[in-house]
Amino acid sequence: MSLETSAPELFKVGLVQMTSSDVIADNIRSAEALIRQAAAQGAEFILTPEMTVFFGSDSQQVMANIFTEQEDVSWRYFASLAKELNIWLLIGSMAVIKGDKAANRSFLFSPKGEKVVSYDKIHMFDVDLPGEKAYRESNAYQAGEQAVVADLPWGKVGLSICYDLRFPYLYRMLAQAGALMLTVPAAFTYVTGKAHWHTLLQARAIENGAFVFAPGQVGDHANGRKTYGHSLIIDPWGQVLGDGGDEVGVTIAEIDIKKAFEARNRIAALTHDKNVVIVTKV
Repeated sequence: MSLETSAPELFKVGLVQMTSSDVIADNIRSAEALIRQAAAQGAEFILTPEMTVFFGSDSQQVMANIFTEQEDVSWRYFASLAKELNIWLLIGSMAVIKGDKAANRSFLFSPKGEKVVSYDKIHMFDVDLPGEKAYRESNAYQAGEQAVVADLPWGKVGLSICYDLRFPYLYRMLAQAGALMLTVPAAFTYVTGKAHWHTLLQARAIENGAFVFAPGQVGDHANGRKTYGHSLIIDPWGQVLGDGGDEVGVTIAEIDIKKAFEARNRIAALTHDKNVVIVTKV
């Protein structure tokens, strides 16, 4: 693999870490302020967490406060912000009506204010955690069916959302489709985040030779959730370049995209996959 000679190798990425609530206007104001802060620090690609715009407590509340993509004005507001600031902007996710349920959808905007792609979260967070209430994301949300890779000036980026992180085959597919960067906007619970967040994200970076950008929700939310924070920027060798800790704010790091090619040349695991047959003996 080699870089296109016209492609810039260095850029700054910025992760927004916030505590979204069930008040849409407040969330948009908070996200905008943090996006502007990251842009002022030189970030050219800025990402926000899962459920940036609305963080509801149950399916009825979610459906009562969201719109179809065509009717929703918030994503258009962020598109205008991307154009004003001349940045690439990923709104990690927001809920939009899709049929009789919602979609948990990422939006990628260009510096021209254009919606480049969107991605609907594929894996639904339906789990029972010890000491916590059960989570049934599928009660409110309809799972997506398509993986998404998009072109940025520095290379291809593969999109995912939160619980997708636990399914490594998705990231393998994205990397083998050319993604040098993987995005994982999230609202990881405090319990699962403390146990697994760093380890899983570093594994996705290492096994795919890709940068990982993972902006997270943080703190105590109006819906009773407590999220872990620790927005992470990780290089293809697994090194953490930035960690947002447990406070609202932004995390900035300079990215040298050629590091992805260097990692893949050192360990060419993406080209070594095998189709195997499992033999079960009784």
